[in-house]
Amino acid sequence: MVATSHPLASAAGLSVLAQGGNAVDAAIAASAVQAVVDPLMTGIGGDCFALYAPVNGPVRALNGSGRAPAAATVEALQAAGLTDAIPQSSPHAVTVPGAISAWCRLHADLGSLPLTRLFRDAVGYARDGYPVTPRVAQDWAESAATVAADPHAAALFLPAPQAGARHAQPLLADRLEEIAAHGPAAFYQGDTAARMVAHLRSLGGLHTEQDFAGATDGAEWVAPICARYRGFDIHECPPNGQGLAALLILRIIEGFDMAALSTADRHHVQAEATKLAYHHRDALLGDADHCAGLTETLLSDAAITALRARIDMTRAQAPALWDEPEHKDTIYLCVVDAQGNAVSFINSIFHGFGSGRLDPATGVLFQSRGASFRLIPGHPNAIGPRKRPMHTIIPGMVTQGGRNVMPFGVMGGQYQATGHAAFLSAVIDRGLSLQAAIDEPRSFATDGVLQVEPTLPQDICDDLAARGHVIKRLTGPMGGAQAIRISTGLLEGGSDSRKDGMAIGL
Repeated sequence: MVATSHPLASAAGLSVLAQGGNAVDAAIAASAVQAVVDPLMTGIGGDCFALYAPVNGPVRALNGSGRAPAAATVEALQAAGLTDAIPQSSPHAVTVPGAISAWCRLHADLGSLPLTRLFRDAVGYARDGYPVTPRVAQDWAESAATVAADPHAAALFLPAPQAGARHAQPLLADRLEEIAAHGPAAFYQGDTAARMVAHLRSLGGLHTEQDFAGATDGAEWVAPICARYRGFDIHECPPNGQGLAALLILRIIEGFDMAALSTADRHHVQAEATKLAYHHRDALLGDADHCAGLTETLLSDAAITALRARIDMTRAQAPALWDEPEHKDTIYLCVVDAQGNAVSFINSIFHGFGSGRLDPATGVLFQSRGASFRLIPGHPNAIGPRKRPMHTIIPGMVTQGGRNVMPFGVMGGQYQATGHAAFLSAVIDRGLSLQAAIDEPRSFATDGVLQVEPTLPQDICDDLAARGHVIKRLTGPMGGAQAIRISTGLLEGGSDSRKDGMAIGL
């Protein structure tokens, strides 16, 4: 079974499975297609994280996130006139893309079919065109201003197409064919890398060909982090990803009877736990080399007990660090193959259309992940030479007693950690089907407000407002999700109705 947020990606993954490919093969094929047909959400100019759960053996995590240039420092960016934040469209928001390194590492270590086969559908859609689906068309129009500011991106992506229109990216087809034939060096070294670097430097970037060459084998296998929730082991990628925030929320809400709470109470508890977890994330999380020991500290019983005690069921409160006195765009997919191996896979260029910067010589649209860096000297997430920024994209995996139970993931930028906890609580605490849990109305406590989807009933919003939450009712959907649950003799899949995708199996 494969579950993605785009029907062409699901079809490509299923085709690979039908041909005898494994879960990794299908995930790469699906991601490559989506990098073409959903260009504002993902691409080869972005980053990737994955969790791999073999039918027998421990869960493995792959960090395919890119690094800042070697010349990038807080002082250098301040000298360039940046003092508060790195703008989305700034060349300094472009870290060296890690996705291709991740795809190729996964393929080299675990794949079974050649990359030429896995990229076949993606190359065809890029070269000959693909139909734009309804949700992609909607998101494209909403993000049009991002690419309008760059003449090269505007030439390729504007005017925003209507649903059903065809769109092609022939230069992207060339890049995929080069990578399939020659591996990651075709992207990170030689003419393609030199052209990308030249374009970024023409915009004021600090990138060098050495920065790109160093990313050829940049994707790294790392040990996942894990926390237990009601007898299930929940696996996430370690920092620099925000999976730690998802585990924090789960551990906090485990102290409440989520199945017995009213709908308003559940949203309140999730909001309060979210504020606590994200407060810690923003203050403490960054590149793994700059936050050693953070996972063990924050998931300790002492920290969780202190944080949980700060939740007042009657009123919304401001968060505080546990040991102190009181004072955006992505695709996710998952695959389970015939042998029971599972892949949880996420690829992103961060904001809609990433940085909005497109290299006209290579057709590569660059991500904006460096906008996550802080310009605060000494902060764990301060920009620095070849540092990885804090990432919002997080694949998830559930096991029990060493057995694969469920790859799952949630899209939606900052919302993802909250989305992980809300989805798992709905499935584990209340026994909802995957599709029902995915389709439930969502809320997200962020930036001093409680964002709620338009489908959340007004009486629930009124209850939450009475507790002090500042309600911001959204006009459209929040994020997306996919999951596949593995049972004896059965795979159950769910794919978010907020998107165009589907879960489909053999």
